[in-house]
Amino acid sequence: MTGASAKIFLLSPASASGLRARQLGAPGARFPAAERLRSGDGVSLEEAFSFMSALYFRGKAAYARRFAAPPPQLPGEGILIIAPGFGLVAPDWRLDRGRLRRMARTPVDTACKAYVSAMRRDLAGLRERLPASTQVVILGSIATGKYIDLLAPALGGRLLFPLAFVGAGNMQRGALLLRAARSGQELDYAVIDAPRRHPRAAAAAERASGARSSPD
Repeated sequence: MTGASAKIFLLSPASASGLRARQLGAPGARFPAAERLRSGDGVSLEEAFSFMSALYFRGKAAYARRFAAPPPQLPGEGILIIAPGFGLVAPDWRLDRGRLRRMARTPVDTACKAYVSAMRRDLAGLRERLPASTQVVILGSIATGKYIDLLAPALGGRLLFPLAFVGAGNMQRGALLLRAARSGQELDYAVIDAPRRHPRAAAAAERASGARSSPD
């Protein structure tokens, strides 16, 4: 499902507790992203997650930037990133060591109050600002309810996911998204219209693929 409607993208997070996150937050790290993390201004979340997740997150960011068409009611690029414990934030949201530690101890799990409350707050605000015709594309896993059990009740039938994600691992998805962004050929989408009612065949295929599911 593609078209000329207004469209925004929600990007799932990289792991803030994995090896790459620990490298980013290491006190002695000398590469630019780590030095910016320790600075007074911090590092943009997009740059930090691109380092932590490498190809997959870079693909999500490039694809979203290529195809986002935000409505006037939503300032910015039409891209929001799920930041565990903080809700939905813009790509240039600043990450410092304190925020990184908070994200690391906030599991992407609907049993985690800190994750759920921040997401529900920001989703309620997003729903109020978006025209009913705006499409919202989740670039992340649909195999469990960790994202869509929160997104679908707030966004209803405007919530979409890329059909090409079904059966693909994270590295495959990243490469697919980068190719689409470079070619200008947008992927086809399917509707997710209610919590835990995302297409069963798609979710089953994603689980069967053995794709890494945490947290992307």
